[in-house]
Amino acid sequence: MKLAVKNELCSGCRACELICSLSQRGENNPHLAALNIVPHFPVPGIYEIKICDQCGDCAEVCPFEAIHEENGVYTINEDECTGCGICLDACPNDVLTMPDDYTIPIKCTNCGDCVLICPREAIYDADAASREEAV
Repeated sequence: MKLAVKNELCSGCRACELICSLSQRGENNPHLAALNIVPHFPVPGIYEIKICDQCGDCAEVCPFEAIHEENGVYTINEDECTGCGICLDACPNDVLTMPDDYTIPIKCTNCGDCVLICPREAIYDADAASREEAV
């Protein structure tokens, strides 16, 4: 799966942030999502969807080699991560985060739940020819 976005379709409902935090962290807290909806004001209705594109910049800078790639997805090995935060600054999409009460960063696992929940198909699987294939 290759996550992609169509910002012009985003309504700012943030269902993607909620499903991400629920499915990956077990909490209904959009601040724990591995993606971000950025409203652009003063113009109402303009939203930017920030997602992890699995570029690997975080893995390149990790001094402890705690971020590994498998099948095009970079994941953080919790046993190897020291929580130094160097990867946070390296993320070009600003979606790698570490809330105050976390000891390791939150990173997208490419699960695709955001694709399935988005009511306007603003987040989609670029590898799938149709939404049905993404399911």
